[in-house]
Amino acid sequence: MGKMPVSVALVKKLEEIEPKLRGVLFAILEEIERQREETVTKREFNELKEIVKELAQAQKRTEERLGSLEEAIERLVQAQTRTEERLSKLEEALERLAEAQTRTEERVEALAQAQRRTEEKVSSLEEAVEQLAQAQKRTEARVEELAQAQKRTEERLEELAHAQKRTEERLEELAQAQKRTEEELQKLIREHAKTREQVGGLSSTAGYILENEAMKALPALLREEFGLIVKGKLIRKFVKDRRGRDIEVNIIGEATKNGKKVVIIGEAKVQLSKNNVLEFLRKRIRALEEVFGEIFPILVTHMITQPDVEEYAQRHGIKRIYYSYEF
Repeated sequence: MGKMPVSVALVKKLEEIEPKLRGVLFAILEEIERQREETVTKREFNELKEIVKELAQAQKRTEERLGSLEEAIERLVQAQTRTEERLSKLEEALERLAEAQTRTEERVEALAQAQRRTEEKVSSLEEAVEQLAQAQKRTEARVEELAQAQKRTEERLEELAHAQKRTEERLEELAQAQKRTEEELQKLIREHAKTREQVGGLSSTAGYILENEAMKALPALLREEFGLIVKGKLIRKFVKDRRGRDIEVNIIGEATKNGKKVVIIGEAKVQLSKNNVLEFLRKRIRALEEVFGEIFPILVTHMITQPDVEEYAQRHGIKRIYYSYEF
């Protein structure tokens, strides 16, 4: 079977067609050629040419559509790029939103905890307010009690004011009575002073009497008991000490014992106490120790004020206490 002649123009047209489509066309042409060899006419050939022409035009339109499609695809690629950029930005924004959400959740949790603490504090405050309310009630009750007490106090003060007035009146009476009492007391003091002067005079008189009796009886008693021989008489006189001061001595006199000179110094007290003993030693004996040589201290009394006065006197160097009943 021979080949169907193909024009140069048709070959060029076929070369412009897409390889796959061109293959299809060649297959069609071979089929047509085969059929033509069997039964081919000019009219059919012309129809074939028309078909090829339509195919070429369809190819052209297809290419035009492909170009448009490529441009659309390019635009889609660019749009996709922009979309991806926007998606990237959106992802970043979403990431930031996620982080913000996390921080928000953390803040919400912190706020929740703060809310719980606030609720606890509010609960505590409510309890404190309740306690304060109870305390307020108690305070009001106490204030009412104090008001009643104040009222009773005022009534009592009114009573005290009346009592004070009566007391002042009574005090005025007492003041007048006190004045009269003081006048009487001053009178009694003056009379007592006179009495003391009289008693002092009587005491002095009794003391002088006791001294006089002692000075008469002592020489014999001292000679009998201590072997002291009194020269002359025992007398009462003032003696100067080493500083030239006059010292009153109730009983004084010289005596000898075994040829040795002794000065007898004594004092008479109606009632003899320990203080009298100390005063006699300090004012008489100590003051005259530097004036005389050996001193023989004695005391004369009607009675002692305490049981141990005599023992006390002996411990302090008094040689003898003579009682008036011994004279």
